[in-house]
Amino acid sequence: MFAATSALSDRLRPLLAAVCLGAAAVLISKPAFARGPEGIADVAEKVIDAVVNISTSQTVEVKNDGHGAMPQLPPGSPFEEFFDDFFKNRRGGKGGGDLMPHKTNSLGSGFIVDPAGVVVTNNHVIADADEINVILNDGTKIKAEIVGIDKKTDLAVLKFKPPHPLTAVKFGDSDKLRLGDWVIAIGNPFSLGGTVTAGIVSAKNRDISSGPYDSYIQTDAAINRGNSGGPLFNLDGEVIGVNTLIISPSGGSIGIGFAVPSKTVAAVVDQLRQYGELRRGWLGVRIQSVTDEIADSLNIHPARGALVAGVDDKGPAKPAGIEPGDVVVKFDGKDIKEPKDLSRVVADTAVGKEVDVVIIRKGQEETHHVTLGKLEDTDKVQAALKPKDEPADRPVTQKALGLDLAALSKDLRSKFKIKDSVKGVLITGVDGASDAADKRLSAGDVIVEVAQEAVSSAADIKKRVDQLKKDGKKSVLLLVSNADGELRFVALSVQ
Repeated sequence: MFAATSALSDRLRPLLAAVCLGAAAVLISKPAFARGPEGIADVAEKVIDAVVNISTSQTVEVKNDGHGAMPQLPPGSPFEEFFDDFFKNRRGGKGGGDLMPHKTNSLGSGFIVDPAGVVVTNNHVIADADEINVILNDGTKIKAEIVGIDKKTDLAVLKFKPPHPLTAVKFGDSDKLRLGDWVIAIGNPFSLGGTVTAGIVSAKNRDISSGPYDSYIQTDAAINRGNSGGPLFNLDGEVIGVNTLIISPSGGSIGIGFAVPSKTVAAVVDQLRQYGELRRGWLGVRIQSVTDEIADSLNIHPARGALVAGVDDKGPAKPAGIEPGDVVVKFDGKDIKEPKDLSRVVADTAVGKEVDVVIIRKGQEETHHVTLGKLEDTDKVQAALKPKDEPADRPVTQKALGLDLAALSKDLRSKFKIKDSVKGVLITGVDGASDAADKRLSAGDVIVEVAQEAVSSAADIKKRVDQLKKDGKKSVLLLVSNADGELRFVALSVQ
């Protein structure tokens, strides 16, 4: 019996070996797909003529400050990498001599969205340039002019006169992208000309704190210097992003690149072509995050929304009845989970549109109707926090929450330069080991409200805090003003 089994095994061994090899062939064949889908070559061939190089030049003044010549470049200028040219080409030899204005050159990428000669690129590619040229894939070089720029999204639209019929590309829907989808980047890395790289979508809606409307597509497709302004394609040959930033300690690709999503780009491009500027919606509020402590103080569970820290007297929110202390949880039917959500959706909403804004006020939801205004380019984002030097003389009347508190007198207003319109209790000192110090409260700040009730003396504050402790509250919500009247909310532990 044993011999028969052995003989049978001998006869089956080649067959089993064949089966195993077949299985191995299947296993080996799978990694081939990891190199990317076969359609990449077809997409690249279809769209590459729509991708252009952007060549710019700028005349930069050179100033000798006695410590050697340094080119006076704006922060983040695309010409900073040409820094050394000023040292190599200055007159007068090393360490001195007459310094002459010097022309620098820079190269980036872009893509044609209209056969009439309309090109999209990054604003930082053409910023401060004296001359801009578009270089087509066949090497033709044509002078271009700026149609419009948007610094907040770092986008620019150019126009040039086509020397012959052009290939243009269309925008796809970046909202339909999924993590792991294949994407293709085409651009001009290190001035090498049209270069194709491929990768996947690594993340969506990435906020890297580079601007007020951050919502980047992250990709591991190789993106390097010179790729800025170039397109990121899906496998249908549609532009689903504009390659803008990389994270790299060396300046070369380490597989972390960011693209502005096409949903944002298409809207910006349409407005720049139509108006030459961006017409963003404006609500007229200053907002901050709803921390767990603030949410607990306001009885909002879970923590969500955008806390209104201030309302512009001339803004649309004021007549609509929105007040400091309100928490915006829905805008025009869209949920607001954090302040960035509100900033983006307001900016994307048409100027003059009437929208419903849902807020939470003292634990209850309310709906307010707001007609949006237009955000002016001259408007500056106001910082919620303004650090101040703590004065040596700190008149103390009472202590609470790690704060030295005093009534606002004429002398104290003058000393801390506090506007007459600011009402409340003055902070004259802060215990460095307190929660208040961690939350950046400082001498010269004024406590306007405690637990959404106005206060006028240190005794009022102590009374309110003592009551909250009795009620079992873990934190107290303060409305704090700086000397100029700018408000912010701060939650402090009462334990």
